Amino acid sequence: MLPRNFLVFLLLIFTFHLPPLISAENTTFDFPFFTVRNLTLLGDSYFKNGVIGLTREIGVPSSSSGSIIYNNPIHFFDQESNITASFSTSFSFSVKNVNPSSFGDGLTFFLSPDNQTLGSPGGYLGLVNSSELTKNRFLAIEFDTKLDAQFNDPNENHVGLDINALTSIKTADALLQDIDLKSGNLITAWIDYKNDLRVLNVFLSYSSLKPPTPLLSVAFDLSGYLKEDMFVGFSASTEGSTEVHLIENWSFKTFGFLPVRPKSHPHNVSDSSVTIISDVPVSNSTNKHHKGLGLGLGIAGPAFFFVVLAVFGYVSVKKWKYMRIENGLKAEILTGPREFSYKELYAATRGFHSSRIIGRGAFGNVYKAIFVSSGAVAAVKRSKHSREGKIEFLAELSIVACLRHKNLVQLQGWCAEKDELLLVYDFMPNGSLDKVLHPEPETGILLTWSHRQNIAIGLASVLAYLHQECEQQVIHRDIKTSNIMLDGSFNPRLGDFGLARLMDHDKSPVSTLTAGTMGYLAPEYLQYGKATVKTDVFSYGVVILEVACGRRPIERELSSQKMVNLVDWVWGLHGQGRITEAADKRLNGDFKEEEMRKLLLVGLRCAHPDSAERPSIRRVVQILNNEADPIAVPKMKPSLTFSCSLTVEDIVSDDEERKTTA
Repeated sequence: MLPRNFLVFLLLIFTFHLPPLISAENTTFDFPFFTVRNLTLLGDSYFKNGVIGLTREIGVPSSSSGSIIYNNPIHFFDQESNITASFSTSFSFSVKNVNPSSFGDGLTFFLSPDNQTLGSPGGYLGLVNSSELTKNRFLAIEFDTKLDAQFNDPNENHVGLDINALTSIKTADALLQDIDLKSGNLITAWIDYKNDLRVLNVFLSYSSLKPPTPLLSVAFDLSGYLKEDMFVGFSASTEGSTEVHLIENWSFKTFGFLPVRPKSHPHNVSDSSVTIISDVPVSNSTNKHHKGLGLGLGIAGPAFFFVVLAVFGYVSVKKWKYMRIENGLKAEILTGPREFSYKELYAATRGFHSSRIIGRGAFGNVYKAIFVSSGAVAAVKRSKHSREGKIEFLAELSIVACLRHKNLVQLQGWCAEKDELLLVYDFMPNGSLDKVLHPEPETGILLTWSHRQNIAIGLASVLAYLHQECEQQVIHRDIKTSNIMLDGSFNPRLGDFGLARLMDHDKSPVSTLTAGTMGYLAPEYLQYGKATVKTDVFSYGVVILEVACGRRPIERELSSQKMVNLVDWVWGLHGQGRITEAADKRLNGDFKEEEMRKLLLVGLRCAHPDSAERPSIRRVVQILNNEADPIAVPKMKPSLTFSCSLTVEDIVSDDEERKTTA
């Protein structure tokens, strides 16, 4: 008998000889520290050394909002028994600040039917949008560090219960138990709700010992708000503050559900409830012997099968793990996105038909997928790399898949079957920025000036997120208009991380083979192969010049048939005091001249030949949002230099390393 058939045989025996296992619907999880598994990050949240940061960790005041949510919905209501679960959670958090006078706004623990809960910065605590205060539904315990009169806050150091609104049902001053939420010290919180008592209690302590008395106790029936599955998580926000909100550990459990009752089988002749009457009288000693033998077999038989089943299960799991590793199909690194079947994606793309190709990237073709069952539309990228390339790509993707930003093309899921890697992304109805800017033939959508400004700001915002706000710095290396997608509202979404590189912050750049597209590549990157944030800034500068001018980075001039470099052309007009003449003629002057001048000058400064003279992408965001003054741009394009923080030792050591590994 084949092992698989034998395992099925054992399962059948095990099922019919053991009483059904009693299972409960209660949920329990525990994170002594945090990894990318089972959690979704939204907004500005990030992982760092096993700790969750909910708001940006930068030394200058900023507005920030972030959430982190447990991936699986939690059952709080059982329809059969009409029981609402009780729950208990504990976590340790700290609120730190490089400038103690710049406090606000706080953090929350929340339950919500929505797994995309992310609100506005400031007093909205990352829970609700400033323009739609009643849109999001939630139960939240707020740990508020700022007095906001709009929401009737009692002070800047309180705990409160919020239900679908930021005006708390009841609050308590944390100083009543000598707790300063803004102290920077690690604080442990316990939140308990007992449905039978209809009471919610919140405890706080600087130690890991739970205090005997709650800081906040609210007699309130929450069962009416827990009739559906809920997601649990944390949110936080700041506004003009350097406050940082950190979560270091988290445990959660529900309890109170009745165990699932085993189903009875009155007509099953093998059921132990069937009584057999013997015609032959049996002596007491024989009866006792038979009973003892029966009891022994009743215990030993199932135990034996259980042991055999466990052995086969262990061997099967080890074999399964070996096969997964051997084939590079490490699905566990992509816990957030969903796993699609190859059959499902094959059908949705009409067998990867050529008519469904909507783009070509560094790692293969991109297909439009239409799922007939749901009517949903997605974009499927089909990798053309070898097995080794797929494993490396999966390793990179394990971090990229956890990135969350409104200006990123979001990964929906993946498929690893038939020696192929398929990635499923959100479908962008307006295609790539390249196709909109340079349509063939010269017809199609014309991007308005407001659209172009929004694209420049959105792209700068997502690069600031990748460069400065992720646990590991992400260098994209291939920023160009064909890798920037446009959603239904023409908002930019950066995609194609096939050439991206991950590195720790404040580390020296590593030499790589030069990759990317000519016209967008920084001169020092072409020279030394060192990808840095400043090489991405150069590419960004070229892109926004392309957006403003409607010309490609390198274009053949119709009159002379000479190749013209876009950066050189715009810089020449700047030197003549005519920079706004570089504006896309298709706009017909429908823009504000000062805004056009600012965008073109930012593009030139980002595309400066000297990397040290390029602004940080964070400064670019501030300039475009009118939060900082523009940077001066010389009238003449500076001569080519290579000062991208590389020393002679760096270059020599790289050359020696190449010789050693050759």
